[in-house]
Amino acid sequence: MKRSKWKGVYYVKPATSSKEIPTQSRNSSIIPKFIGQTFKVHTGKNFKEVTVVKEMLGHKFGEFSKTRATFEYKKKKKKKKK
Repeated sequence: MKRSKWKGVYYVKPATSSKEIPTQSRNSSIIPKFIGQTFKVHTGKNFKEVTVVKEMLGHKFGEFSKTRATFEYKKKKKKKKK
């Protein structure tokens, strides 16, 4: 669900003392103040590091940290012939 325009963008206020800023707010917007900083975004199980670059402006943190693991079929072993 989108946030109302009259409320403005929602963003995390980072602490200036730490290098990596942990956040569980995946729906907060990326603003120009965050360029070059590293955030630890919560994926539901653990935190993933996301370094903000210029092209990410206006997007949400949740777009850059996957919550689902990629699925791969397991290869079957060939049976030995007797």
